[in-house]
Amino acid sequence: MGAAASFALDFLLPPACPVCRARCDRNGALCAECWNGLDFLTPPWCDVLGTPLPYDPGVPTISPAATADPPPWQRARAAVIYGERAARLVSALKYRDRMEVARPMAAMMARAGAELLADCDLIIPIPLHYRRLWARRFNQSGELARHLKHLSGKPGVNDALIRLRPTRRQVGLNATARARNVAGAFRVAPDRTADVSGRRVLLVDDVLTTGATLRAAARALRRAGAIVDVLTFAMVVEDA
Repeated sequence: MGAAASFALDFLLPPACPVCRARCDRNGALCAECWNGLDFLTPPWCDVLGTPLPYDPGVPTISPAATADPPPWQRARAAVIYGERAARLVSALKYRDRMEVARPMAAMMARAGAELLADCDLIIPIPLHYRRLWARRFNQSGELARHLKHLSGKPGVNDALIRLRPTRRQVGLNATARARNVAGAFRVAPDRTADVSGRRVLLVDDVLTTGATLRAAARALRRAGAIVDVLTFAMVVEDA
């Protein structure tokens, strides 16, 4: 019965690529053209920021940017460079309720962040403020984290981090304004401090742009005693 219903639904509403709407073999899958259009991040990369390096030094390397402005996490990784197709995929999940794309996005993240997933004790998504969560009905970072938990077998906690105030959307803000917008916006829930203290936490979000949001959240986790790594689907890379 279930298979017949699924076949009938696919006949009436054929699965389409969430990026370009071309026909696909299953919901959430990307067509070959859009898959090939994603710019996947692979080593060599900065061990701290996850940004591409111009050559392979043969050993874990920290970029000058990470040395000049060390982030509050130990390692960051992303699956793809934030380009046109990556942006449309993020938008499909975030603004068009295409929740089925979270699974393939998380699978790409799991490959890029395999080392981080293997080392982590706990997976925690960047939270939305409750007003925005009510308006959007779901947290895109929470969906990515949910699939990463399933893929890795690692536990996760969705309510460990609290967003204290409804910050402005970061789109259109420069790096300084982004940092000011989210400064002090996160804290660890008092009843979750024992869960994160002394644990290696994998902090999950959809896009790493300037890193302002992830830095603010990572600082809150560090104040509670956590060791933090970061994993996102996409990363903005200058001159990419």
